[in-house]
Amino acid sequence: MAIINILVFPGFLFLVGFALVGEWLDRKLYALMQNRVGPPWFQPLADIIKLSAKEDTIPAQADRTVFKMMPLVALAATVVTILYIPLWNTRALNSFSGDLVVVMYLLTIPTLTFFLGGWFSRSLYSMVGAARALTQLFAYEIPLLLSLLAPAMLANSWSISEIAAFYSQRLYLVPVNIIGFMCAMIALLGKLERVPFDIPEAETEIVAGTFTEYGGRLLALFRLCVDVEMIVGASLIAAIFLPFGLGLPAWLVFVLYLLKVEAIIFLISFLRTIMARLRIDQMVNFCWTILAPLAFLQLVINLILKGVVQ
Repeated sequence: MAIINILVFPGFLFLVGFALVGEWLDRKLYALMQNRVGPPWFQPLADIIKLSAKEDTIPAQADRTVFKMMPLVALAATVVTILYIPLWNTRALNSFSGDLVVVMYLLTIPTLTFFLGGWFSRSLYSMVGAARALTQLFAYEIPLLLSLLAPAMLANSWSISEIAAFYSQRLYLVPVNIIGFMCAMIALLGKLERVPFDIPEAETEIVAGTFTEYGGRLLALFRLCVDVEMIVGASLIAAIFLPFGLGLPAWLVFVLYLLKVEAIIFLISFLRTIMARLRIDQMVNFCWTILAPLAFLQLVINLILKGVVQ
């Protein structure tokens, strides 16, 4: 059963399928908001098949081992995180006390692999993109952690399942975390490197940034990793900030989970539609002067509320 859970559901196959659907939904909504037609439903899968059929090319100056291993490490770390997020009830498959910290750690690994993969490509564009990816990581990671810490502190638990169960029984407390929800959504854009935070792979400036020298199956794995990370990030935000309907039958809770993730993807598409790309210095300043104080404000509000409730 453990192997089935990792490879089939809620692990690899489910995540890959849902990630491809999520990518299509994101691209389709983004196109419609710009008065375009958008891709057909099978386009994300066709892109992966096309890339997988191509030959992998590795730059002569690159570190071959690091270059080839990074996509695998990124995808593996991202897939594992879904085992700690509740999907069809208030308990995740491998829930334990402190799994929120583990999930945050695992979701940091893909960005580090982007940096290492780009840096050891030895390409100028890749190295610039890698430096930007690492700089951006230090900007959004603290606001994201603070925005998730506040609900966890009020629930008096570091377990995602226990946090979801706490708020599902006290829905009147859900609006209290609205600031944290907004900060988490914006930080998720940075983690996914979506507009306005697509600075590490700005096509008009540095070709494809970190992924400039990647192609074939290796690029397909990186693309899958980013799509899966979008689903996992949306699932994490949905579990903590949108714990509605968790007392219903399991199949209905799962349907609600799918709808919540799709709603978050819609917000991602909407935000990237109405914004333009920022410079890396603007992104860092925004995260440290606006996003981090707002996330800290949410933490203070929950601290005060926790004292009142107790």
